[in-house]
Amino acid sequence: GGVVPASMRAMSCEGPREPLRYRELLVPEPGPGQVLLEVAACGVCRTDLHLVDGELPSPKSPVIPGHEIVGRAVRAGSGVDDVALGARLGVPWLGYTCGRCPACRRGSENLCEEARFHGYTLDGGYAEFVVAERRYCFELPAAFDDVAAAPLLCAGLIGYRALSFTGDATSVGLFGFGASAHILAQIARYQGRRVFAFTRPGDTATQVFARRLGAVWAGASSARSPEALDAAIIFAPVGALVPVALEALRPGGVVVCAGIHMSDIPSFPYELLWRERRIVSVANLTRHDGDEFLPLAARAGVVTHTVRFPLSQANVALERLRSGQLQGAAVLVTGERAAVA
Repeated sequence: GGVVPASMRAMSCEGPREPLRYRELLVPEPGPGQVLLEVAACGVCRTDLHLVDGELPSPKSPVIPGHEIVGRAVRAGSGVDDVALGARLGVPWLGYTCGRCPACRRGSENLCEEARFHGYTLDGGYAEFVVAERRYCFELPAAFDDVAAAPLLCAGLIGYRALSFTGDATSVGLFGFGASAHILAQIARYQGRRVFAFTRPGDTATQVFARRLGAVWAGASSARSPEALDAAIIFAPVGALVPVALEALRPGGVVVCAGIHMSDIPSFPYELLWRERRIVSVANLTRHDGDEFLPLAARAGVVTHTVRFPLSQANVALERLRSGQLQGAAVLVTGERAAVA
């Protein structure tokens, strides 16, 4: 484990619509049931943008963003006896649930009223160290190095939950081809599904990228789907895509809204919904999703396409994500690893 320093560098969100501040903060102490991890890599997620833009209700303030965290255990709190120092763990969005409420008892811990989330209501991974509940950390497949593993922890995991809501759909439309969709396209292809990628109009580079990852068709979200789809998953936070996706569905198909925040859905004719089409949202994740998805990602040979940024450049990474200039996922890296960015 080595010696843990007293202080750490972190990017802190100190108010809505303000850039993150680079701060020197005290390294947190792990409480009972918790581990202290030295962060190696932390993915940058669209949810982090929603946090910074003040679009999420009641965040912790100030808060350290980041919930796609890969790190190594350097200290364990009381009651944690199943983690070796130096063990590599992944820390996702879901950081705590009560275990007692009706949602928790019926296996829907993602809907727990008291749930807490890394990088939102708990401090996250835009820092050199992070504290996490041991029960909410994942073992990571050895097939992925630290940077490659980071996007699996939200883009991959919540994308996988969204895909599971499509049942046995064989033709799946992905609206917004960013960090989630680029992982999901590979999983869907491995499962024998056909992927149709819908991007920002004019973004031919991302359409080429999508086809390279196995999409059978890629075009603008304004384009007509070349065939009726069994399901559509919307990753872009754009409510106007809901009627567009409905229009692309066969009867009985489903539109899955995968983001935590979306602009208002415009009104649309009932005819688009009729014939047993459905609209459903996906919220958060369960630990069971992670236990299923992470080994599947390794078996499927998923390759995450990442762009590295040093921790201090988190604002630059967020701006690139906002403007649609990233292919794949941005990942913040700490320490010496940052030098290779």
